Amino acid sequence: MNTLLNRIGWWVMLLLAAFVTMYAWTFLILPPEVGSPEIRARFLEIPWAGLSHVIGGGIALILGPFQLSKKFRKRSMNAHRWFGRLYLLGVLAAGLAGLYLATVTEGGFPARMGFGFLAVFWLFTGTMAYVRIKQGDKKRHRQWMIRNYALTYAAVMLRVLLPLFLANMDFEAAYQAVAWMCWVPNLVLAEWVFLRHR
Repeated sequence: MNTLLNRIGWWVMLLLAAFVTMYAWTFLILPPEVGSPEIRARFLEIPWAGLSHVIGGGIALILGPFQLSKKFRKRSMNAHRWFGRLYLLGVLAAGLAGLYLATVTEGGFPARMGFGFLAVFWLFTGTMAYVRIKQGDKKRHRQWMIRNYALTYAAVMLRVLLPLFLANMDFEAAYQAVAWMCWVPNLVLAEWVFLRHR
């Protein structure tokens, strides 16, 4: 039963990650009149940051579930290593862009701080995961990667939570809340899992 739940959870995580990635990448492939004009205008104001964030974040979001899969690692350690490199490059590109985008985001100071801390922790946990694997410490590498993917998954949680918040509050308040709620609970859950298994 536990194995079945793990498999279902893995597929749900992957499908949500794929959906959010495809949604974000529509800005790269669809004509200009499709989608939110406000988001597209902001995207075009700072194209290097928008492209880095969307492409790098999407790559990390899609590759993360495979990297966390024991089955995938056992089947092909070489693919796991290459996916890991690509994943961390995606986090680096998207995290640096996210750090910049946090300074110009809507929602005022609380939203800027929320997204700014997310970018800093995203880059830090990715760096720590890289350092640990270079040291040969597989256990701590895995822990840092789980923390990192919990932060990567903020992209999914933002899209889940924002409509719920908008049903009960105005946009600015909702965006300020989601800037923190899309990643802090993810990180707390990841830490709780580590503590439970230590």
